[in-house]
Amino acid sequence: MSALTAAGDLRRLVVRDLRRELRLLDGLIVSTVVPVMIMVVFVYVFGGAISTGSSGLAYIDFVVPSVLLMSGGYGAALTAATVADDLNGGMIDRFRTLPIGGWVVPAGHIVASVIRNVASAAIALGAALLLGFRPAATPAEWALTLAVVTGYVLAVASLSVVWGLLVKSTQAAGAFSFVVLFLPYLSDGFVPAETMPEVLQGFAANQPITPITETLRALLLGLPIGSSGAVAAAWMGGAVVLSLPIAALLFRRRTAS
Repeated sequence: MSALTAAGDLRRLVVRDLRRELRLLDGLIVSTVVPVMIMVVFVYVFGGAISTGSSGLAYIDFVVPSVLLMSGGYGAALTAATVADDLNGGMIDRFRTLPIGGWVVPAGHIVASVIRNVASAAIALGAALLLGFRPAATPAEWALTLAVVTGYVLAVASLSVVWGLLVKSTQAAGAFSFVVLFLPYLSDGFVPAETMPEVLQGFAANQPITPITETLRALLLGLPIGSSGAVAAAWMGGAVVLSLPIAALLFRRRTAS
């Protein structure tokens, strides 16, 4: 298969996935509205009682980076369910009759998820601006912010496709979204890790959401990034590099018979 043919197949599958998601309004509403509502609750209900620790930031400035990740990541995690639905609903049997490369179908899901959920994160950012968030990012920092959000959504979508190919049912595939939705709470995203119990401090400091959140916070507010940028890039890049070939291999195995 030539690169031009594969690119054409990928484009068609991405358009197909995006059109399907536009018809599933409940999923679009949940993935967009839930993180925004969580932000509203934390800012207006809990924000006055939560200290941002040594950062000295207003709570809305502290929490918005995590909400952006939650908005994009939760929708990307739902990709597992769409992959499982294709496998169990007969669509893959149709694809098998076509000369499509084994990597193109998983890649189509991933690319469509990135487009859709980066847009969801942008909506969450617009809501944050309405709530009083005032970023201090330069144009270069805005570009890096977009790169970080895109990288995070790409990493989650890649892992999500792997999970969707591993499990047998759409219901089991949907469980991945709850993990992605819950993980930011055990990071430096909603409360400073230094305020957590000691056992949770260790987990929060060494899980991927914390350096990604700290990188976004630094970019949006014009703060020093330090080592968090390199650590975040390593987490996201590692997830993508490991997931893509595994997804292609699992897809070939699930559709071989």
